[in-house]
Amino acid sequence: MSFLQTFADWLVHTIGASGYAGITLLMAIESSFIPFPSEIVLIPAGILIHRGELSFIFVLIASIIGSLLGAYVNYYLAITLGRKTVNALLCKYGSLFFLSNQSILQAEAYFAKHGIITTFIGRLIPVIRQLISFPAGFGKMPLLSFTLWTALGAGVWSAILIILGIFVGENYTLLYHYLDQITIIVLGFCLIAGILYYYKKK
Repeated sequence: MSFLQTFADWLVHTIGASGYAGITLLMAIESSFIPFPSEIVLIPAGILIHRGELSFIFVLIASIIGSLLGAYVNYYLAITLGRKTVNALLCKYGSLFFLSNQSILQAEAYFAKHGIITTFIGRLIPVIRQLISFPAGFGKMPLLSFTLWTALGAGVWSAILIILGIFVGENYTLLYHYLDQITIIVLGFCLIAGILYYYKKK
């Protein structure tokens, strides 16, 4: 048995044992300032759906709820602490979470220029999905709007990973091959969405 298959079996077993509550918790961690890849949660969940052990709709709901909870952490940290305090904390402790003050500033500048579309697209891009809630909080984006676009973006990304897990099934050797292709497709989708938004705004 290869290392990939052994690791995949362990992930599938762990996600299966934790159930929907575990998926919610892990996605909340992933969506907050703690680096944690959603791929290692949702693809195994998709494999369990393929086996008939979990429900697609409940996994998707758990993922969206978890993503919102994690995003709210960053959103309210940004609102309550303010930009200067958050920047100071990042300068001091950011390296522990692989975050930098510069990355937050770049995300904030992009958010200020493009607004709500950034919240949606940002949820589809690895690493950025953790950061985009900070400028939304700094800019005091309305909570309802933030919730809607965050849930929509998180739902699209979660559905892609879950479906990938269902498609892969027990054939773990296909996993990284299709994950790379899916990432390229998602980035292309983000580019198209950004272009359409730009022309609509113009």
